Amino acid sequence: MAAFEHSSDAEQDSPGEGRLRHAPADHPTLPRAKVGVVLVNLGTPDATDYWSMRRYLGEFLSDRRVVDYSRWLWQPLLQLVILARRPFISGAAYRSIWNQELDESPLLTITREQTARVAERLEAAYGDRVEVDFCMRYGNPSTDSVLRRLQARGCERILFFPLYPQYGSPTTATANDQAFRTLMRLKWQPAIRTVPAYYRHPAYLEALSASVREAYEAAESTPEVLVASYHGVPKRYLDDGDPYYCHCRQTTRLLQERLAMPDEAIETTFQSKFGPEEWVGPATVERVAELAREGRKHIAVISPAFSADCVETLEEIQQEIRAAFLEAGGETFTYVPCLNAREDHVDALEAIARQELSGWL
Repeated sequence: MAAFEHSSDAEQDSPGEGRLRHAPADHPTLPRAKVGVVLVNLGTPDATDYWSMRRYLGEFLSDRRVVDYSRWLWQPLLQLVILARRPFISGAAYRSIWNQELDESPLLTITREQTARVAERLEAAYGDRVEVDFCMRYGNPSTDSVLRRLQARGCERILFFPLYPQYGSPTTATANDQAFRTLMRLKWQPAIRTVPAYYRHPAYLEALSASVREAYEAAESTPEVLVASYHGVPKRYLDDGDPYYCHCRQTTRLLQERLAMPDEAIETTFQSKFGPEEWVGPATVERVAELAREGRKHIAVISPAFSADCVETLEEIQQEIRAAFLEAGGETFTYVPCLNAREDHVDALEAIARQELSGWL
């Protein structure tokens, strides 16, 4: 696939050829003009050892979009306290879900597969005029390296596609920020478009609702409640105008409408709280325990904010949150996997990309 190959002489214009047909003989060769598409996910450590986890967590938790406390207060706490012990805890969580065969995180495995599938679709439609690749906001492959590689291959226009259905400043915005930082350092900047929140896109909603139907059909009994669990954010983000909380609530409502569920059969919760301040809620781990104590014996949990299964779903939901439900008296816990590289999800990603590429290809 074009996304994972190096430029060849056949893809270059020399003086007297193509767009360089009027250039002087000593003009450097240039790659043929193309359009790049970059799928972007949160990130992954390179390994689960202490130093790999420390590098990853240090980059992640130093991002002002993620933790916006005063650097004078936050950095000493982060460097001297949190990063002294947190890599051990996070490393253990990652080891419990690590792809041992490829020696990488499931998020990296799945994002690579999504990219390959989308690349096949777009290259079938547009031929060698398009290059498709992926990057991570934190860790590797880095945003900077991928954007520079695409530019070197002739991508003068790039569609930057954060794989976050709901917009959030600690997700979509920070991914875009990193792309813009690379552009600030380039002599020849490609034109760039960023894909907006797509939680309302019909193809995404169809894939999401289909995943729930399939999970319910495969279950031995019908779950009494579907818990839509989203990654949480501090409540002040909502107060400051971040639309993420509202997008999550709207996603649940749209999913409920697609599935024709009554109000009592679906709930919105938030997970992964970090730090002492108030976060949006209710908290998933607390709410599933309450559901069990209320007499609900079978629940299902889905994570509509994640495009690929990762440590927050495979470890936090499938292990910690599952345990909270069962220990409180629940009996059956059904996890609805992320959309990953499902055919209908690839359909949705292709449709969104083609929509946003309008006028370029």
